[in-house]
Amino acid sequence: MQEQSIGSMLAAARQSAGLSVPQVSAATRVRETIIHRMEQDDYGQCGGLFYARGHVRSVAKAVGLDPEAMVHLFDQQHGGAPVPVRAAAVFQADRTINLPQRRGTNWTMALGVALAIVVVFGMMRVLGDASDQAKTGDGRVASARPVVPPNTPITESPQPAATAEKGMVTLQIRGKRTSYVNVRDAEGRKLFAGTLEAGKTSTWQAAEKVHVLLADASAVSLQVNGKKVRGLGGRGEMVQRSFGPPKPKSR
Repeated sequence: MQEQSIGSMLAAARQSAGLSVPQVSAATRVRETIIHRMEQDDYGQCGGLFYARGHVRSVAKAVGLDPEAMVHLFDQQHGGAPVPVRAAAVFQADRTINLPQRRGTNWTMALGVALAIVVVFGMMRVLGDASDQAKTGDGRVASARPVVPPNTPITESPQPAATAEKGMVTLQIRGKRTSYVNVRDAEGRKLFAGTLEAGKTSTWQAAEKVHVLLADASAVSLQVNGKKVRGLGGRGEMVQRSFGPPKPKSR
């Protein structure tokens, strides 16, 4: 099956939602001309890849698609995400400042230059040292994030006692090819969102229901409550599925 382009997916989702291009333009503040070009996979009027990623994210959200999944596909087709620019590099001086020589010392100008240098170096220090970690009194580093991030999948097989718990859903995904996967619980909380590498198997558990979005349905295999899921979709097809707990056995 031929892989769907980003433009065709945006157009199909817009039409499925019953929205016109002017309505999407009003909701996203993206010009109608740019939206028409994006649906034809032409990003030349977006002003560069950075702005094109933002337009893809906004339009995808407006037409009901997962914005993170669409930006991930855009990055895959256009050479990956842009490299972030360090703040220190922005404030680094490219050339030496040559002050004109005067007969007498202009203390006002000298004081202004000194203050400007102090401000610039102060901003460089604050922006360069900012991070999610704080140093403790004994020199150790204490992370501001939780010890186990919520985005970390359970790589070990679930224990039989946990799988048998009433109302729980157990989802296991194995990557055939590297692909984007998004997993959420019944309340919409994110269990995992990112790239699942080829050959890796990950398992999640949640109460009542699990929602799954696959950027490429044929790139993974799924097991729900110990049973393999068949007929997910073709190559390059984006699929959204929901799964509930196992049905109780009839006596």
